[in-house]
Amino acid sequence: MAESEAQGSAHPWEKSYPEYVDWNAPLPTGALHRLLDDAVARFADRPAIDFMDKITSYRELGEQANKAGQGFQKLGVGKGTKVGILLPNCPAFVAVYYGVLKAGGTVVNVNPLYAIEEIKSQIEDSEADILVTLDLSILYDKARIALDQTRLTHLVIVSMAEMLPGLKKLLFPIVKRSEIAKVPRDSRHVRFSALLDNPGRPTPVEIEAKEDIAVLQYTGGTTGTSKGAMLTHANLSANVAQAAMMMPGADEGKEVMVGVLPLFHVFAMAVVMNFSIRLGAKMILLPRFELDTVLKVIDKKRPTFFPAVPTIYIAINGHPDVAAGKYDLSSIKLCLSGGASLPREVQEKFQELSGCTLVEGYGLSETAPIATCNPTTPGGSREGSLGVPVPGTVVDICSIDEPEKVLPQGEIGEICISGPQVMKGYWKRDEENERAFAGGRFHTGDVGRIDEDGYVYLIDRLKEVIIAGGYNIYPRHVEEAIYKHPSVLEVTVIGVDDARRQQTVKAFVRLKDGESLTADALTDFLKDKLSPIEMPKQIEFRDELPKTIIGKLSKKELVAEEAAKQGAAAAGSG
Repeated sequence: MAESEAQGSAHPWEKSYPEYVDWNAPLPTGALHRLLDDAVARFADRPAIDFMDKITSYRELGEQANKAGQGFQKLGVGKGTKVGILLPNCPAFVAVYYGVLKAGGTVVNVNPLYAIEEIKSQIEDSEADILVTLDLSILYDKARIALDQTRLTHLVIVSMAEMLPGLKKLLFPIVKRSEIAKVPRDSRHVRFSALLDNPGRPTPVEIEAKEDIAVLQYTGGTTGTSKGAMLTHANLSANVAQAAMMMPGADEGKEVMVGVLPLFHVFAMAVVMNFSIRLGAKMILLPRFELDTVLKVIDKKRPTFFPAVPTIYIAINGHPDVAAGKYDLSSIKLCLSGGASLPREVQEKFQELSGCTLVEGYGLSETAPIATCNPTTPGGSREGSLGVPVPGTVVDICSIDEPEKVLPQGEIGEICISGPQVMKGYWKRDEENERAFAGGRFHTGDVGRIDEDGYVYLIDRLKEVIIAGGYNIYPRHVEEAIYKHPSVLEVTVIGVDDARRQQTVKAFVRLKDGESLTADALTDFLKDKLSPIEMPKQIEFRDELPKTIIGKLSKKELVAEEAAKQGAAAAGSG
């Protein structure tokens, strides 16, 4: 870990820690799959997963993971073998994930919504030999193409019907007949049930926690080519321990977690799945985000933890039936928001509706993912802040022009992170690793600052900063100002090319249902909130804004759209 040159040995955030947090506390960094073994030993009869009303106990989950581990070893999985998981949230995802680790292999999370070319590219880059997917055509058809056109040797096929309870299991093959894939019976296809047909005694594999890669977690690729972050067993197990230290109010063996965020995403993998297993919590797994379904689940199944992204909290806040009191959200104790900036108005409204504590955290695929978090104690959360570094973690602000130079406290620069959760590096990206770890710290590509009490503030993504007339404009700051208007539901701000000023600010705005607003009225509202250089010169109202798979507002589609428009205009004028 690189020691902070600007801060010496005393970290300013330590004075802001609640009494229960010790920055120097030891962090267990063993084989990640021991997390499940420990949960089985402590919570064997406790429900581990609720999927479409089918309950899987920790004992059953442990048995499935062990059988999956032995089954994968029979397919040749050993230390370093890469196994891709192309699944939505479901019980098989958890069993496969831990089964691969027990076999000594490395999990490669694959986004089920990826186009086939993206899937093929990720398989080849990661050097995956096996891909696990569903028997539904929407996924299997892409997996089959990948099997024929990449290095893959086997597909493991999970039956959707087999994961459902009673009557649903019987009716699914009938009602969804047209959606079920015709899977060949050949040596390249292995049914999940056949993979599990063994005593469940995988050969133990000696894990070097700080060296062996548990997961290749591919970055979203929003700012360039997607890269595989090498997350070791130590990275992931340390981060679970860090999360537990920051959220001590959890009652082990009794909590209920809503799992609507996709488990293939690093946020859900760590906070929904691994943290739940650490707590012996029940995971309510939902295969996709449907607002009404989520609200019914919260009302009926009484979850206590609900991690999500801001757009999900925004959607709940704006649902008319929530305002009318149709859904009871009062069972929720704690929510962790990540993936994007959490507007203060959204935080306060959701806390008012549910009575929970909603705090914002910060992290990346490269940090397994949690790097900072607001304390959950009363008054511990600061407006606009990403919180304080979690135990064992140092956050430095480095010069953008001189990456190895640590700036004095309070100055704005690049957020850099050191800690046990920071990845081993990018898979097969030596040149990028040299840049990413300049000075011995991980350079996030995010611009921010740290205040005198050690709270970290995100200004913006380094690559999303708008340069207009020589001035740096931070889209996040403009978005936060626009969010203050009571008619605005969602907003995304980007820079578009401008012949005179290099770039100019454009805002895409989605209004709340039933609200109306003009560009002139919004501009007038912003006059005392933004400087003239920051004021959006273009405002476009839309019914929907593009989002990523986890519901985070996405800029890349809008940037591409504007670039195409300007390219077409230039061609027309030529």
